Amino acid sequence: MNGAESPHDVVVVGGGLAGCEAAYQLAQRGLRVRLVEMKPHKRTPAQTSDRMAELVCSNSLRGAALSNAVGLLKEELRRVGSLALRCADETSVPAGGALAVDRERFAEAMTRAIEAHPRITVEHREVTEIPAERPVILATGPLTSDALAASLAAAVGAEHLAYYDAIAPIVSADSIDWSRVWKQSRYGKGGAVRGDRAAQREQTAQPEPAAPPEDAAERRDDAEAGDEAYVNCPFDEAQYKAFVQALVASEKVEARAFEEVRYFEGCLPCEVMAARGEQTLAFGPMKPVGLTDPRTGRRPYAVLQLRPEDEAATAYNLVGFQTRMKYAEQLRVFRMVPGLEEAEFLRTGSVHRNTFVDAPALLGPAMELRALPGVHLAGQIAGVEGYVESAAAGFVCAILLAQQLRNEPLRPPPPTTALGGILTHLGRKQPTYQPSNITWAHIAPLEPAHGKLRKRARYEVMAERALRDLDAWWAAG
Repeated sequence: MNGAESPHDVVVVGGGLAGCEAAYQLAQRGLRVRLVEMKPHKRTPAQTSDRMAELVCSNSLRGAALSNAVGLLKEELRRVGSLALRCADETSVPAGGALAVDRERFAEAMTRAIEAHPRITVEHREVTEIPAERPVILATGPLTSDALAASLAAAVGAEHLAYYDAIAPIVSADSIDWSRVWKQSRYGKGGAVRGDRAAQREQTAQPEPAAPPEDAAERRDDAEAGDEAYVNCPFDEAQYKAFVQALVASEKVEARAFEEVRYFEGCLPCEVMAARGEQTLAFGPMKPVGLTDPRTGRRPYAVLQLRPEDEAATAYNLVGFQTRMKYAEQLRVFRMVPGLEEAEFLRTGSVHRNTFVDAPALLGPAMELRALPGVHLAGQIAGVEGYVESAAAGFVCAILLAQQLRNEPLRPPPPTTALGGILTHLGRKQPTYQPSNITWAHIAPLEPAHGKLRKRARYEVMAERALRDLDAWWAAG
């Protein structure tokens, strides 16, 4: 895939995983790259080292098995010559079924590879506005400086830029107990909407909550999605009160000092809502209005709704249940939800400081801002989550930009691969766009001809297909 020497210069802003990977891949393809990194002159509050590709949180790159989506993504990156995976493998430490690294040696290896490359020039300065040079890749990470974030917001519209993550958990569709739940949208075409609401209130002995302002938008969204846009997990009064008590009593992840978490009223952690009063959730994301349980013909006391995460509905997110609970606590508490007793969590929830754009609305097929041709985004600022995903986004962005600069047709990784899944996530419209780790829901599902397979077998077949398709794509390039 390497190209000949090119007259083009590319500016890459940010020396994290995404920026280093993008710069290296572009340079490997004959492009001259200027990588601008603000360290050592300035660090984000999370950073402690002057080296590039610093791992500021865990030293784990997560699961290594191919039956794990991130394990597949790592194997794909190895096969296509990722710098980050090469350095990770060289500096790995024992971690059972995961790939973990000696973080200092890893950062040293990444920094050494970047500084030694003959086509990469490193400049140490802070970038406070989008550079005028084109093309440019912004890979400034989740703690993008306020000044650069303001410059980006001015270019794309402040409403398309977020400064925090509010992520709800995602569960596998196969792990839901479908005998305990049903599909129906509020205000949709089902019996609950056509019925007499006064009678429903009388049946449940519950006052009907006042409709919040966003209900009109909900109705429009539900109408577009049809009457099966949501899966409903019904609670009786005792189940609901026990669930609320568990949320309040659960162990939470403490905010790190640099996060300065300031919750937005429209996107509160579920445990914060629960702590405000026993009925807060029942009048909020768990309100049962407009819904009738077909098994009883009555409106439940409360409902937790699930929304499809992908077109094939292989995964569902817990609507309105962003959380700061510790991971083990999330599994324990959310498995109290009727229908989720045996749930497989593809992603746990979180709330933390972050800066990212509404990628589906703003980015074109080459991860380029539609409003600013020549400005590309890579890594967490584009809306991926995690070390491996950030490196993968830098890799994909560089590959697509190199194809553009050679005036070639864009050839993104196939959607059946985990690398293609990065692009699938960045292009998948959501009611509220949220960053995400790679999950199997981002990868094209198997054809019906494969039949119904158990979860592990299905993931193994998907991994085999992904590597086969990746090898063919890479060989053709």
